[in-house]
Amino acid sequence: MSPSAVVTALRAAGCVFAEDEARLLIQAAGTPDELAAMVDRRVAGLPLEHVLGWAEFCGLRIAVEPGVFVPRRRTSFLARSALSFARPGAVVVDLCCGSGAVGAALASWVPDIELHATDIDPVAVRCARRNLPVGARVYLGDLDAPLPAGLRADVLVANAPYVPTGALGLLPLEARVYEPRGALDGGADGLDLARRMVALAPGRLSAGGVLLIETSGRQAPALVSAMERAGLAARVATSDELNATVVIGRR
Repeated sequence: MSPSAVVTALRAAGCVFAEDEARLLIQAAGTPDELAAMVDRRVAGLPLEHVLGWAEFCGLRIAVEPGVFVPRRRTSFLARSALSFARPGAVVVDLCCGSGAVGAALASWVPDIELHATDIDPVAVRCARRNLPVGARVYLGDLDAPLPAGLRADVLVANAPYVPTGALGLLPLEARVYEPRGALDGGADGLDLARRMVALAPGRLSAGGVLLIETSGRQAPALVSAMERAGLAARVATSDELNATVVIGRR
């Protein structure tokens, strides 16, 4: 396929950034037949990142595969917010790590952190193990359950599912069809997992340790209240540019 034919096919399928996507597909394809097959998968609705096998996140190429949540650009705000607290030698725990994007970014910025990551999805754990540096420990299990019993985190970071169940149908088709529901569905008000993280945080944080959770602006006040009830000093950080909200609680 010619570059113009790729752009035309992508635009006809509703790809808003058809030119940019065409460039990436052409660069990734080894042969014309491979390019045609990749375009066909994209036109059929497969997320571009799953077609390519990677997603760009904080300047890194994060490996993703079908069935894994694709890290969003807005989540770079969560990673950079956590960077403010991650010092060399800090113990960092990434709960609901998905592909491991947030932990990978922190490890690339801060030398010698002790990085732990957990996810309940075996496919996500497999991806995270590909993306995280040698020495990072990735566990399969529910939230902090698989972590060593005595582990205390200086930074506890999470991009947990926070879409209310009733709003799942409003998500883009790519997310609804190709990403795991468990990585999207946050329960009736979207905060089921976030509340569980807040509940476990006092027992998992070191003195002065921080919990950072990505959420929405609408959900942030309820999450702040939950943190304060758990004894954490809570505040909200936002990025207008990325339309991103992070609630931060310090023990």
